[in-house]
Amino acid sequence: MSDKAATADLSTDELVNGVIEWISIESPSIDAAAVNRMVDHVAQEFEAVGLETERTPGEDGWGDLIRGRAPGSSRANKGILVVSHIDTVHPIGTKESGNPIRIEGDHLYGPGTYDMKAGAYIAYYAYKRLLEEGGEPKLPVTFMYIPEEERGSPYSRKYIAEEARKAKYVLVTEPARDGGKVVVERKGSARFKVTATGRPAHSGSKHEHGRSAIKEIAKQICDIESWTDYERGVTFNTGIISGGTGVNVIPKDCVIEVDHRFVRLSDGQEMEARMLGLEPYDPDVTLEVSGGISRPPMEATDGILDLFEKARAYSLEHGLDLQYTGRTGGGSDGNLTAAEGVPTLDGLGADGYGAHQLDEHIYISSLEPRARTWMKLFERLD
Repeated sequence: MSDKAATADLSTDELVNGVIEWISIESPSIDAAAVNRMVDHVAQEFEAVGLETERTPGEDGWGDLIRGRAPGSSRANKGILVVSHIDTVHPIGTKESGNPIRIEGDHLYGPGTYDMKAGAYIAYYAYKRLLEEGGEPKLPVTFMYIPEEERGSPYSRKYIAEEARKAKYVLVTEPARDGGKVVVERKGSARFKVTATGRPAHSGSKHEHGRSAIKEIAKQICDIESWTDYERGVTFNTGIISGGTGVNVIPKDCVIEVDHRFVRLSDGQEMEARMLGLEPYDPDVTLEVSGGISRPPMEATDGILDLFEKARAYSLEHGLDLQYTGRTGGGSDGNLTAAEGVPTLDGLGADGYGAHQLDEHIYISSLEPRARTWMKLFERLD
């Protein structure tokens, strides 16, 4: 078979226009209708290249999950699973006022450009162009686009694990890091919700009758945050807090949400047990803790490093010297596929800057070489 990926004429304009079309359909995770408008568009894109589309209705208020499978491929054959997410952290309207879609030099701005609609589009475009050039993947290809990855993939994770077990390789379109580097290892993550319930009272006339939930939670936060240990790669962040009904009322309720990251699974399990075992300082206040490990660590196994070396060799042919970054603290669905023992290469999306920020953008110059690498991965991995 001739090498179509090496000789194909790829259009940067086509790539830019495709990315703009995708980011123009805003799709915050918590807005299922908005996410499903993006799913509708992806379904059209899949059908345009002959992929067999499978759409799974969302649960618990999430948008739909969509898969596209190469036609005629045997489900028994282990192939390539491409994992992307089409949800973003940005609310509707960001494309007009918060981070307007625009091009400034080599920078394409807009909500979700870098994390990660550009990467999701690059993989699709590379597959489409390979077919248009008369080439074909050696292995069956399945695209899987996730609707709530930014919220930890609570609904999709069972489907991600199921598809990973059918795959020989997993390629994840999360954005490139540190100047274009791919990702071969990530920290694990856990999420917890801590609810304190005290006793309300008038803060002026009956202060002694009250039991403050906020005071209890404040002490718990100090304990939890003190468990951060940078040498072990263990961090805690209390990112959300709410409580109280009025400044003159001893607060009956207080709730926090805690993010925990870890390098070693054993550390994550140790801290999970510590969180779930929290006891109140005030015996008249009750504590309820829920949550746990959401993503295990992604470790740089021999299989992952071998897959990286193949990708690097392909990219070097067209002048892209792929490197991999050090372990990153951000989680992805690649954590879940790697946990199934499947070689997973992450961070194959566009290079850029500003994930989750209002100056989020990609470097237009990164699109064509990354797309060409994707074409070679599809055409040559066996």
